[in-house]
Amino acid sequence: MKTNITYISAIVFHIVIGLLIYLNESFSKLYFFAALIYFIYRIITVADNKKTYEVLKACAYFVGAEVFFRTTRGAISYEAGKYMVIVFVLFGMFYKGLSGKGYPYFIYLMLLVPSIFVASTTLSFDANFRTNIAFVLSGPVCLGLSALFCYDKKVTFKQMSQILLYMLLPIIAHTIYVYFYAPDLRDVLTSTASNREAAGGFGSNQVATALGLGMIIVGIRLFVNSSNFGIKLLNILLLIFISYRAVVTLSRGGVIAAVLCLAIFLVFYFAQASSNVRNKVLGVFVLFISALTLAWVISSNQTRGLTEMRYANKNASGIEKKDLTTGRSELFLGEIEGFITNPFFGIGSSRAKDRRIEEEGQGITSHNEISRTLAEHGIFGIIILVILLFKPLDMRASNKQNYYFYVFLAFWFATINHSSMRIAAPAFIYGLALLNVTHEKRPLHRKQLKTTNS
Repeated sequence: MKTNITYISAIVFHIVIGLLIYLNESFSKLYFFAALIYFIYRIITVADNKKTYEVLKACAYFVGAEVFFRTTRGAISYEAGKYMVIVFVLFGMFYKGLSGKGYPYFIYLMLLVPSIFVASTTLSFDANFRTNIAFVLSGPVCLGLSALFCYDKKVTFKQMSQILLYMLLPIIAHTIYVYFYAPDLRDVLTSTASNREAAGGFGSNQVATALGLGMIIVGIRLFVNSSNFGIKLLNILLLIFISYRAVVTLSRGGVIAAVLCLAIFLVFYFAQASSNVRNKVLGVFVLFISALTLAWVISSNQTRGLTEMRYANKNASGIEKKDLTTGRSELFLGEIEGFITNPFFGIGSSRAKDRRIEEEGQGITSHNEISRTLAEHGIFGIIILVILLFKPLDMRASNKQNYYFYVFLAFWFATINHSSMRIAAPAFIYGLALLNVTHEKRPLHRKQLKTTNS
């Protein structure tokens, strides 16, 4: 009962935060620094055996809040979300050290370095070298350090649920802000293009990715952490609300990634569940599908059918668009061409964007981390991708009880293929896949020996 009250209180508190920041965006800066001070204090003062757990909660919270801080200009810098994760995991490394088995991720970090030297000779004169390098490499470095810290660290399934809750709470605040920013979508949606206004005045791709992450976490909680009907109902309402606002951004990547990850979670959770739990899962599954269906119906109604047109790859007139990828295939092919022409050392960090500025007059940022890695790192990029793809699978071979594993890996892979590494979420969640998640140890009850008086 106490856990449920705490959960409801935390949700209400973050609903209030979202509303306050909508009414006055200056509160966003206060929110950022209050969260930063709180988590640093917790990490420093908590008992040594809980350091890893506190570090992961701190990272999770700032991952969930990153796009909200960008939207409301509350953070100290645009890349603050990634930098905070890096700072927290460095704290964790200082206190808890690293696993020697995670050495491939140290090699991965070293393989990022040559592209910096190549960039020093290939970037155009007008390009800001430091800013461009920091922007492109902050995501990969965040991933590498998260992976190094998380590798084989032990957490329980209960702790993992709490880590994900800390990620969800700021997303709830963000969703409230987005709703009040554009409550009547009929005023802002006129086409099937992804819509900045419907996303709260910020990039719809990033907002949809953040809200899609919220969909995943609430969906998981519906199955794993809904202890009674009241909490189930609360989670269903949250799932409908967050899904609805994610869909109406008209940015498809984050929503499709969320549905994919939830499907993967259900497969592995159901496969590992006992027969008794499976019966409960089937019952909740009906509610889950009903919630997603209702969210879709509401979004279709509020957008006058534009969501259906968008996901069918049609314009507002119902005419099918020629390019399903909205120009991303051209970016992908351009970066693959960069790899083919410079297969050994690549074209250098940030050169892909810089070259588009020279040739087209606009520097569209890559949406695909795989093609960007190959183009900018060359043969080192191939080794990087091999490490990222196969090292987690190697770890999985010796520990198959973690039903979150493929969910986290799928989120990372899906996100870097539609949004590159613009935000910290795919980097940190990749690291979460490397945790050694265990079941809680049941307390031993020893019978006292009866003594007889002689």
